[in-house]
Amino acid sequence: MEHYLDNSSTTKPCKEAVEAALDAMTHTFGNPSSLHALGFAASRALEDARESVAAVLGVSRAEITFTSGGTEANNLAIFGAYEARKKRGRRVVTTAIEHPSVLNPMKELEKRGAEVVYVKPDGDGRISPEVLAQAVTPDTVLVSLMAVNNEVGTVLPIDAAHAAIVRTKAPALLHVDAVQAFGKLPLKPSRRGIDLLTVSAHKIHGLKGTGALYIRKGAHILPHTFGGGQERDVRPGTEGMPGILAFGAACRALPDPQKEAKVIEALNARVRAGLQVLPDVTVLSPADASPYVLSFSAGRVRAQTMLNFLSARGVYVSSGSACAKGAESHVLKAMGLSKDQIDSALRVSFSRDNTEEDCDALLSALAEGMRTLQAAR
Repeated sequence: MEHYLDNSSTTKPCKEAVEAALDAMTHTFGNPSSLHALGFAASRALEDARESVAAVLGVSRAEITFTSGGTEANNLAIFGAYEARKKRGRRVVTTAIEHPSVLNPMKELEKRGAEVVYVKPDGDGRISPEVLAQAVTPDTVLVSLMAVNNEVGTVLPIDAAHAAIVRTKAPALLHVDAVQAFGKLPLKPSRRGIDLLTVSAHKIHGLKGTGALYIRKGAHILPHTFGGGQERDVRPGTEGMPGILAFGAACRALPDPQKEAKVIEALNARVRAGLQVLPDVTVLSPADASPYVLSFSAGRVRAQTMLNFLSARGVYVSSGSACAKGAESHVLKAMGLSKDQIDSALRVSFSRDNTEEDCDALLSALAEGMRTLQAAR
């Protein structure tokens, strides 16, 4: 039996998303830009999906731009905002624990003359609201931070970032990478002062290769691709209809986030309790982290070794971010953890598909691995 606990990397597509994708390939297969019946049907389906994504965020569908995923949406937000506002200032504020699809664009902005400030976390991975606010100055043109960290689950101070922009009267847009929060936290950008917000389909049981960027009405950003005018010229190119319609279906299939959070909290607590009785295991995620993500250090056993051991027993977790492909975690390094803790860190991430049996299978296999692998070492 398989026990999949790597949902921050990707989720299993839900039945509704699969059916919507199949329909897009077999029935609603027209080009939504075509001026005939099949094109009109595809266009209506496209806008229905856009409305479904917008409804989760409580925004207008006109504020949703579809992309190929979270990485493209983050790049579009960062470069688009900076290029549109760089005449007003060159300062950009972010954190040292962002996803590579934010940090690597920031490195590119530095090459273009931007002054990028990377706010560091404390030992639990939290970003201080006060330190973040101090980093925002009157010449700041962009503040970019994730809603939930993908490796340790810490929730970042979005409201403090917005308040700092207002207080300093900075000409800054606030961008939030909400890939790990979308559909899980009640995140309404219009109520939080968020100008740009990134979401991804395959984190909520949709398909890989589809995402979206919320762009607040009136928040001007510059495109960096040019084509046939689709997506209001912000992200031109014929829309990937199977993924987009599946995204809309996945949004409609989302459970109530507050009710679902209680279920996930119970699973998280079950694993935490089991980890606490295992020798040499240290929980890295703070108690107030998102319940969907739980990071821990597996003692003296290297992460990849333990990951392989668990995988052979049908238990699937991750060693940090999937995008890092086994490289040392920049998040855990920024938290000031020891090399041994970083090298042995594993991440468990939950979804609505998980059960208590998954948790117990993980703990049982982990205990076996700790006994045999540490003895072998």
